[in-house]
Amino acid sequence: MPQLRIALAQINSTVGDVPGNAQLHVDWAKKAAQAGAHVVVFPEMSLTGYPVEDLTLRATFAQASRQAVDDLARRLAEAGCGELLVYIGYLDLDEVGPRDAAAALYGGEVVARQFKHHLPNYGVFDEQRYFKAGRTLDVVRLHGLDIGMVICEDIWQDGGPVTALGQAGVDLVVAPNASPYERSKDDIRLPLVARRAAEANAPLVYTNLVGGQDDLVFDGDSIVVGADGELLGRAPQFVEHLLVVDLDLPAGGHSAEGEFEGMTVRRRVLGSEPVPAYEPIAEAPISEPLSDEAEVWSALVVGLRDYVQKNGARSVIFGFSGGIDSAVSAALAVDALGPDCVYGVSMPSQYSSEHSKADAAELARRLGCHFRTESVADMVRVYVDQLNLTGLAEENIQARTRGMLLMALSNQEGHLVLATGNKTELAVGYSTIYGDAVGAFAPIKDVFKTHVWELARWRNAEAEKRGEMPPIPENSITKPPSAELRPGQLDSDSLPDYPLLDDILDDYVEGDRGYADLIAAGFDAETIDRVLRMVDHSEFKRRQYPVGTKITFKAFGRDRRLPITNGWREGTQR
Repeated sequence: MPQLRIALAQINSTVGDVPGNAQLHVDWAKKAAQAGAHVVVFPEMSLTGYPVEDLTLRATFAQASRQAVDDLARRLAEAGCGELLVYIGYLDLDEVGPRDAAAALYGGEVVARQFKHHLPNYGVFDEQRYFKAGRTLDVVRLHGLDIGMVICEDIWQDGGPVTALGQAGVDLVVAPNASPYERSKDDIRLPLVARRAAEANAPLVYTNLVGGQDDLVFDGDSIVVGADGELLGRAPQFVEHLLVVDLDLPAGGHSAEGEFEGMTVRRRVLGSEPVPAYEPIAEAPISEPLSDEAEVWSALVVGLRDYVQKNGARSVIFGFSGGIDSAVSAALAVDALGPDCVYGVSMPSQYSSEHSKADAAELARRLGCHFRTESVADMVRVYVDQLNLTGLAEENIQARTRGMLLMALSNQEGHLVLATGNKTELAVGYSTIYGDAVGAFAPIKDVFKTHVWELARWRNAEAEKRGEMPPIPENSITKPPSAELRPGQLDSDSLPDYPLLDDILDDYVEGDRGYADLIAAGFDAETIDRVLRMVDHSEFKRRQYPVGTKITFKAFGRDRRLPITNGWREGTQR
């Protein structure tokens, strides 16, 4: 049977950096050519980065993207990659409107352009706002093999491009993707690709983007699946990688063109001669998926690293309170950026315990990062005495003084401020706006409190396995959580126990369940009322909170969009 060596270039593009991304394509295409590949597939919108959001509507950007495709075809030929069929993703603009597009480059020219058909408009996706759907499928024949293409959502929805290619006949399907990470997504992704390969009656090559973009992170995990559903190759998660796979493909001699499933199939012949017989590489690598905690930790590390570095920051600064949230955030920051780029600040007030101050210092010692103590007691006293503050106002001025201190150090020294709040606190408004909510990025924004503890234990256990010092002090994990804004304060004074609270939030926030559903699930009516009231009244805080890496099915921000001014309350109609 004819043989074909295909490469999957799992790269980390930067949104808007068309020249830099074009250079990435040249570099990785050269690696593919050196590996003897005949075809290399890059991710969806790899030339522009993804998602480009309202850059889509800027004609100058779309025109630059399209021009870069033509320039790249020439550059690849000049770099010795002219005989390599290169699939790239980019933003196009034609007389109909903006297009989520992919192009095939060969011999110094663009030999095919195709536009995404299914435009997702759910969750984090707004593609119907931006793009016009494509209705043509370009099949190219290379070395006697017919290669069809679909783009990301085209495999996630039934009908349309994959079905059309199956009916028209192809020997291979390539699928550039930019599929954002969320927990357990691979449980869906691999079976889906296997079904689509069977539907097309051809192997399917799924190349996914890797890296962070604002609140999204892409995990790579690119795969090749045979027509029979067998996994033939898999790239590792959360790293740039070139996966090379040899395929034995029976040439079907397909020639059908025209209308299939409402799609127009067009064909172009680049070469009909089979590849001369060659010795295939050893069996393609099949990287093992990461464990759940390792996967989440990697997502958070990559999301934080790329946000900081792609935005040109050199270092981060945030409060080291001695608690679990700042400890996990610090360990993530050191893993992402290195200890010399992390600046921790202990900001004790008159209510800060000795163990919290000691735990903050111990955290810094274990991580090897920068650390300083800046007491806020005197600063707070000025506000309290001058304004006669008591109760909640006195508590919140402590958090706001700390936020102001961090922003002052950021301005003075050039650090990027991190907010260390978790999803549970953000859900119920257990944070101080303009206080602990200040910052440019929130690394654990989408991590429920109980999961924060799980991640801390996992990270320490991983360190012990490697013979390293666990980064997070045990006392930060085991002690009862407290904001320490008044004497003897504990989180449990004003919140249900975190395991119960997270269970309710999982149903209400992630599952969009109503009051009756929560009662049926066995939760106490009074507790439901209390929690839902806190969640509903805190939307204004969430709108002003920094972005943070999405890891769950429904993250605050793009995924969950509720009005701030909102008179609806669950349970009021019962």
